[in-house]
Amino acid sequence: MDSQSYMPVPPGIGMEDNFFSLDDILLSHERLPCSTESAFPRLGFLEKSSETRDIPEGTKMEMPLWLAKGLYERKRRVLSVELPKVYREGWRTVFGADPTVVDLHKMGPYYYGLGSQLLHFDSPENPEIANTILQTFIGRFRRTMDSSQNAYNEDTSALVERLDCLERSLFKAGQSGLNSFQLWEKGRSSHLTASSLVINYRKRKITDLQA
Repeated sequence: MDSQSYMPVPPGIGMEDNFFSLDDILLSHERLPCSTESAFPRLGFLEKSSETRDIPEGTKMEMPLWLAKGLYERKRRVLSVELPKVYREGWRTVFGADPTVVDLHKMGPYYYGLGSQLLHFDSPENPEIANTILQTFIGRFRRTMDSSQNAYNEDTSALVERLDCLERSLFKAGQSGLNSFQLWEKGRSSHLTASSLVINYRKRKITDLQA
Protein backbone atom coordinates (compact mmCIF):
# COMPACT_ATOMS: atom_id res chain seq x y z
CA MET A 1 0.00 0.00 0.00
CA ASP A 2 1.31 3.44 -0.94
CA SER A 3 1.88 5.80 1.95
CA GLN A 4 2.08 9.56 1.83
CA SER A 5 3.51 11.87 4.46
CA TYR A 6 1.07 14.55 3.33
CA MET A 7 -2.44 14.01 2.03
CA PRO A 8 -3.44 16.95 -0.20
CA VAL A 9 -6.44 18.93 1.03
CA PRO A 10 -8.67 20.33 -1.73
CA PRO A 11 -9.27 24.09 -1.86
CA GLY A 12 -12.59 25.64 -0.93
CA ILE A 13 -15.40 25.98 -3.43
CA GLY A 14 -16.48 29.35 -4.80
CA MET A 15 -16.34 32.13 -2.20
CA GLU A 16 -15.46 29.66 0.56
CA ASP A 17 -11.90 28.87 1.50
CA ASN A 18 -10.20 25.99 3.28
CA PHE A 19 -7.46 26.97 5.70
CA PHE A 20 -6.03 23.43 5.57
CA SER A 21 -5.46 23.70 1.81
CA LEU A 22 -2.01 24.78 0.62
CA ASP A 23 -3.59 26.19 -2.55
CA ASP A 24 -5.94 28.38 -0.51
CA ILE A 25 -3.08 29.53 1.73
CA LEU A 26 -1.10 30.61 -1.33
CA LEU A 27 -4.21 32.19 -2.83
CA SER A 28 -4.79 34.25 0.33
CA HIS A 29 -1.40 35.94 -0.24
CA GLU A 30 -2.31 37.21 -3.72
CA ARG A 31 -2.05 41.00 -3.62
CA LEU A 32 -4.94 43.33 -4.44
CA PRO A 33 -4.83 47.04 -5.33
CA CYS A 34 -6.60 48.94 -2.54
CA SER A 35 -7.33 52.50 -1.50
CA THR A 36 -7.76 53.50 2.14
CA GLU A 37 -10.93 55.45 2.93
CA SER A 38 -9.89 56.31 6.48
CA ALA A 39 -6.59 56.86 8.24
CA PHE A 40 -4.78 53.80 9.65
CA PRO A 41 -2.97 54.90 12.85
CA ARG A 42 0.47 53.41 13.54
CA LEU A 43 0.37 51.19 10.45
CA GLY A 44 2.74 53.17 8.27
CA PHE A 45 5.16 50.24 8.24
CA LEU A 46 2.75 48.33 6.00
CA GLU A 47 3.45 50.75 3.15
CA LYS A 48 7.07 50.39 2.07
CA SER A 49 7.20 53.77 0.34
CA SER A 50 5.75 55.60 3.35
CA GLU A 51 7.97 57.43 5.83
CA THR A 52 5.12 58.41 8.15
CA ARG A 53 3.87 56.63 11.24
CA ASP A 54 0.28 56.46 9.99
CA ILE A 55 -1.33 55.54 6.68
CA PRO A 56 -3.37 58.59 5.64
CA GLU A 57 -6.80 58.46 4.02
CA GLY A 58 -6.72 58.06 0.25
CA THR A 59 -3.48 56.07 0.15
CA LYS A 60 -3.23 53.61 -2.75
CA MET A 61 -1.42 50.42 -1.85
CA GLU A 62 -1.42 46.68 -2.37
CA MET A 63 -2.64 44.28 0.30
CA PRO A 64 -2.74 40.49 0.46
CA LEU A 65 -6.20 39.06 0.01
CA TRP A 66 -6.44 37.83 3.62
CA LEU A 67 -5.74 41.32 5.00
CA ALA A 68 -8.09 43.09 2.59
CA LYS A 69 -10.91 40.70 3.54
CA GLY A 70 -10.22 41.25 7.24
CA LEU A 71 -10.30 45.05 6.97
CA TYR A 72 -13.18 45.36 4.54
CA GLU A 73 -16.56 46.31 6.00
CA ARG A 74 -19.72 47.12 4.07
CA LYS A 75 -21.20 49.44 6.72
CA ARG A 76 -18.05 51.27 7.76
CA ARG A 77 -15.97 52.07 4.72
CA VAL A 78 -12.37 51.45 5.77
CA LEU A 79 -10.90 50.65 2.38
CA SER A 80 -12.00 50.00 -1.17
CA VAL A 81 -10.64 47.22 -3.37
CA GLU A 82 -9.91 47.83 -7.03
CA LEU A 83 -10.26 45.09 -9.61
CA PRO A 84 -7.03 43.50 -10.85
CA LYS A 85 -6.73 44.17 -14.60
CA VAL A 86 -7.51 40.59 -15.64
CA TYR A 87 -11.03 40.96 -14.19
CA ARG A 88 -11.76 44.35 -15.75
CA GLU A 89 -14.01 44.96 -18.74
CA GLY A 90 -11.21 44.87 -21.33
CA TRP A 91 -10.04 41.42 -20.34
CA ARG A 92 -13.62 40.20 -19.85
CA THR A 93 -14.15 41.01 -23.54
CA VAL A 94 -11.10 38.91 -24.46
CA PHE A 95 -12.37 35.98 -22.39
CA GLY A 96 -15.80 36.33 -23.96
CA ALA A 97 -14.30 36.11 -27.47
CA ASP A 98 -12.11 33.02 -26.94
CA PRO A 99 -11.06 31.98 -23.41
CA THR A 100 -8.76 29.22 -24.69
CA VAL A 101 -6.16 31.66 -26.07
CA VAL A 102 -5.38 33.24 -22.70
CA ASP A 103 -2.39 32.12 -20.61
CA LEU A 104 -4.21 31.88 -17.27
CA HIS A 105 -1.12 30.76 -15.36
CA LYS A 106 0.70 33.91 -16.41
CA MET A 107 -2.31 36.06 -15.53
CA GLY A 108 -2.96 34.29 -12.22
CA PRO A 109 -2.13 31.62 -11.41
CA TYR A 110 -5.32 31.53 -9.28
CA TYR A 111 -7.69 33.09 -11.80
CA TYR A 112 -10.82 31.21 -10.73
CA GLY A 113 -10.06 31.24 -7.01
CA LEU A 114 -9.14 34.92 -6.80
CA GLY A 115 -12.06 35.93 -9.00
CA SER A 116 -14.47 34.08 -6.70
CA GLN A 117 -12.94 35.75 -3.64
CA LEU A 118 -13.37 39.19 -5.22
CA LEU A 119 -17.12 38.69 -4.93
CA HIS A 120 -16.71 39.31 -1.18
CA PHE A 121 -16.19 42.99 -2.01
CA ASP A 122 -19.14 45.10 -3.13
CA SER A 123 -18.77 46.08 -6.77
CA PRO A 124 -21.34 46.84 -9.47
CA GLU A 125 -19.28 44.60 -11.78
CA ASN A 126 -19.62 41.49 -9.60
CA PRO A 127 -22.35 39.86 -11.77
CA GLU A 128 -20.21 40.30 -14.89
CA ILE A 129 -17.12 38.96 -13.11
CA ALA A 130 -18.98 35.89 -11.87
CA ASN A 131 -20.42 35.20 -15.33
CA THR A 132 -17.04 35.62 -17.03
CA ILE A 133 -15.36 33.21 -14.58
CA LEU A 134 -18.09 30.62 -15.17
CA GLN A 135 -18.07 30.93 -18.96
CA THR A 136 -14.26 30.87 -19.06
CA PHE A 137 -14.22 27.64 -17.07
CA ILE A 138 -16.86 26.08 -19.32
CA GLY A 139 -15.07 27.23 -22.46
CA ARG A 140 -11.71 25.79 -21.39
CA PHE A 141 -12.86 22.64 -19.57
CA ARG A 142 -13.29 20.33 -22.56
CA ARG A 143 -9.94 21.27 -24.07
CA THR A 144 -8.21 20.71 -20.74
CA MET A 145 -9.73 17.26 -20.27
CA ASP A 146 -9.20 16.28 -23.92
CA SER A 147 -5.52 17.15 -23.56
CA SER A 148 -5.23 15.06 -20.40
CA GLN A 149 -6.78 12.05 -22.13
CA ASN A 150 -4.62 12.26 -25.26
CA ALA A 151 -1.23 12.51 -23.56
CA TYR A 152 -0.33 9.02 -22.34
CA ASN A 153 3.31 8.55 -21.29
CA GLU A 154 4.23 11.92 -22.77
CA ASP A 155 5.83 15.09 -21.49
CA THR A 156 2.86 17.24 -20.48
CA SER A 157 4.75 20.37 -19.38
CA ALA A 158 3.78 22.24 -22.57
CA LEU A 159 0.12 21.29 -22.08
CA VAL A 160 -0.18 22.56 -18.51
CA GLU A 161 2.03 25.65 -18.60
CA ARG A 162 -0.88 27.91 -19.62
CA LEU A 163 -3.37 26.43 -17.15
CA ASP A 164 -4.71 27.94 -13.93
CA CYS A 165 -4.05 25.92 -10.75
CA LEU A 166 -7.61 24.58 -10.74
CA GLU A 167 -7.24 23.47 -14.34
CA ARG A 168 -3.93 21.81 -13.53
CA SER A 169 -5.58 19.75 -10.81
CA LEU A 170 -8.30 18.71 -13.29
CA PHE A 171 -5.64 17.80 -15.84
CA LYS A 172 -3.84 15.73 -13.22
CA ALA A 173 -7.09 13.94 -12.32
CA GLY A 174 -7.70 13.20 -16.00
CA GLN A 175 -4.18 11.80 -16.36
CA SER A 176 -4.65 9.64 -13.28
CA GLY A 177 -7.89 8.23 -14.68
CA LEU A 178 -6.23 7.55 -18.03
CA ASN A 179 -3.30 5.74 -16.44
CA SER A 180 -5.63 3.63 -14.30
CA PHE A 181 -7.67 2.69 -17.36
CA GLN A 182 -4.55 1.73 -19.32
CA LEU A 183 -3.40 -0.51 -16.47
CA TRP A 184 -6.82 -2.12 -16.24
CA GLU A 185 -6.92 -2.68 -20.00
CA LYS A 186 -3.53 -4.42 -19.85
CA GLY A 187 -4.63 -6.56 -16.91
CA ARG A 188 -2.14 -4.93 -14.57
CA SER A 189 -4.55 -3.13 -12.30
CA SER A 190 -4.78 -4.13 -8.66
CA HIS A 191 -7.42 -6.68 -7.69
CA LEU A 192 -10.62 -5.49 -6.07
CA THR A 193 -10.67 -6.17 -2.34
CA ALA A 194 -13.28 -5.71 0.33
CA SER A 195 -12.99 -2.51 2.32
CA SER A 196 -11.86 -2.63 5.93
CA LEU A 197 -15.35 -1.56 7.05
CA VAL A 198 -16.91 -4.63 5.39
CA ILE A 199 -14.27 -6.96 6.84
CA ASN A 200 -14.73 -5.57 10.36
CA TYR A 201 -18.51 -5.83 10.04
CA ARG A 202 -18.22 -9.52 9.06
CA LYS A 203 -15.94 -10.19 12.03
CA ARG A 204 -18.40 -8.58 14.43
CA LYS A 205 -21.27 -10.53 12.91
CA ILE A 206 -19.40 -13.85 13.33
CA THR A 207 -18.54 -12.95 16.92
CA ASP A 208 -22.20 -12.18 17.66
CA LEU A 209 -23.31 -15.51 16.22
CA GLN A 210 -20.74 -17.41 18.29
CA ALA A 211 -21.68 -15.61 21.50
